[in-house]
Amino acid sequence: MNISESFLSALDSLLANKLRSALTMLGVIIGVAAVIALLSLGNGFSAYITSEIQAIGTNLIVVIPNTEVTNGALSLTAEDAAALADPILAPAIARVSPTVQGNQQVSYGNQNKRTGVLGVTADHFPINNIQLDLGNAFSEGDLIGRARVAVLGNGIAQEFFGENYPIGESIKINGAAYEIIGVVEARGGPPGVSGNDDVFIPLTTAQSRIFPNRTTDGKRAISSISVQAASEEQVDAAIDQITLILRDRHDIAYSADDDFRIFSQSDLFATFGSITSALTLFLGAIAGISLLVGGIGIMNIMLVSVTERTREIGIRKAVGALRRDILSQFLIESLFLSLLGGSIGIGLGIGISFLVVNFVDNVTPVIDASTILLATGFSAGVGLVFGIYPAWRAARLQPIEALRYE
Repeated sequence: MNISESFLSALDSLLANKLRSALTMLGVIIGVAAVIALLSLGNGFSAYITSEIQAIGTNLIVVIPNTEVTNGALSLTAEDAAALADPILAPAIARVSPTVQGNQQVSYGNQNKRTGVLGVTADHFPINNIQLDLGNAFSEGDLIGRARVAVLGNGIAQEFFGENYPIGESIKINGAAYEIIGVVEARGGPPGVSGNDDVFIPLTTAQSRIFPNRTTDGKRAISSISVQAASEEQVDAAIDQITLILRDRHDIAYSADDDFRIFSQSDLFATFGSITSALTLFLGAIAGISLLVGGIGIMNIMLVSVTERTREIGIRKAVGALRRDILSQFLIESLFLSLLGGSIGIGLGIGISFLVVNFVDNVTPVIDASTILLATGFSAGVGLVFGIYPAWRAARLQPIEALRYE
């Protein structure tokens, strides 16, 4: 018996028990659909995170205090930022912006919200690729005069003012009034991460009125320094220059640890990449359990089929069928069940992916060929692995015993 005859014989057997075959495939359908849906959504989330990081800029570097070395004290100052902005000391650096930040009570009329307040310079906006939707950013005069002015994130502006024009209005931060001079464009990302609810005020104002933190030597401390390298190719050079300048300014001995930490976009890519990869793998493993259960169902139903068709097997062997003919027929039945179920599961998984994203903002499922091939190969493997024992059991039946079976 050739492969085509074995396939037709297997197909006839499955069509003779349509309901049982459909129920057997159900486990594989659910498993493959889960694999496709979860992996495509995981890949979509990873792509979204990557695009958000890239939107900030691939040449962004952030310097923060290393509180493990300083026993919790802040170690960075605005003077450090000014030294990094010196083109003679750091030619690979284009822009620098120091930042102080923390959560504060912000109010407008009878509306109150505890949200992030950031003291920044005007360079903070271009460095972090933040575009203004309305009004203007801070001027040099605002910084020198410690002006009580504010630029609102798009989210908090919508929450407080709705469709009303906010420029010229005043909000209160910890009870003190600040005039609104600008509103930034909405940014992608979940609440609390996107920065849409942040309030930006001049760095000097924040240091004198809201964040009076000091370093161990009594200087006004800052929370971080945003640095824009001259180009993506000069990021490593900029990091080296930052390290040399800050170690020299902080009098750090050759063998001592830095009292600051430096993060680049490549570090963020690596961190988020490892997190999303682990998450996607975990989701895929959970979905794989469904496929395993589906495979057990295939083995169970194939064993039942062997028992029901014992007499048929005996007749076929009596008229000359070889063991490999019986083996191939039952293996093809098992593979047909798993592959047909896998094909249906792929379509169902794609449909579920696009249905789910209707309820998730900014995430588009990424369904690539590798995901489909993985699901198809896994479903075929399930059919093969869980079909081997029933097929082997059918092939080893003795003709006389099979013919006498009732």
